[in-house]
Amino acid sequence: MTGRPDRRRNVGEAIFADEVGIEYGVYGAFRLRSAYQPIFAPRGRFLRAVAVEGLIEPHRAGRRVAPAVFFEGLPPADRLFVETMCRVLHLRNFRNIGVDRLDLFFNYNPLINDHPGRALAEIRLMTRHLADFGLHPGMLICEITEQAADDALLVSLVREMRRDGIRIAIDDFGTGHSTEERVALIQPDIVKIDGTWFAEFCRHAAAERFFRPLVSALHDRGTKVLVEGIEQATHLRVALDGGVDLLQGFHLGRPALAGTVFDEEPLSIDRLLGMDSKVIPLFG
Repeated sequence: MTGRPDRRRNVGEAIFADEVGIEYGVYGAFRLRSAYQPIFAPRGRFLRAVAVEGLIEPHRAGRRVAPAVFFEGLPPADRLFVETMCRVLHLRNFRNIGVDRLDLFFNYNPLINDHPGRALAEIRLMTRHLADFGLHPGMLICEITEQAADDALLVSLVREMRRDGIRIAIDDFGTGHSTEERVALIQPDIVKIDGTWFAEFCRHAAAERFFRPLVSALHDRGTKVLVEGIEQATHLRVALDGGVDLLQGFHLGRPALAGTVFDEEPLSIDRLLGMDSKVIPLFG
């Protein structure tokens, strides 16, 4: 790893713009580029893009590097700096999508910032500068990516973001620390069903019958349900039959680098399910 501890560096000094104005970050030998994956909502027999999730695509020597490989190789002292840089890149590059009606999901790991006061200050600073990027808090959904944080810290962070108008999503529901107890504690606006867990769940013959009660229970708590990792028609069928609100995955749309022309055309559910798929009840 060529990076060095960057806790005191200014994120802005590590961000540059290419010849067409798309911004990227520099960390050691890596260039970090924003990519956006569409998130869809069912509307009749179609899926319509309603949001995107900001993701980082690392490059080294002109070649793409798997994000997991890059992030797992970060020294602990650099993680706060890099995560902050990634978030700033997503906010700055979002305007290049060219679609005004989309919301933006961004990831936030509360464990990266080792001091509660600094974590709260970081959120306030981000919110204060949103207008500089042509954004407003109502467009943003903060995706809490690590649920092992102290409950009191999580509640404080969520309260701070909600006060500014940012919505909250809990990631990876069904695995690890993303439990019903955390949903009750944080009361998120959106729960993201873990894609790996959901794919394994869909292998069971009774998946559709057992998934609907889970979605209904989350709806009863006042939260919307997003299923990520939709990679095949079976996943889509189970999710739609369960009555989910939002969908995300390679079967629907892959992440595209900032500056790529965004395809606003709705997706045909019948085509995504295949001609031999059964007709299913849809909500929306």
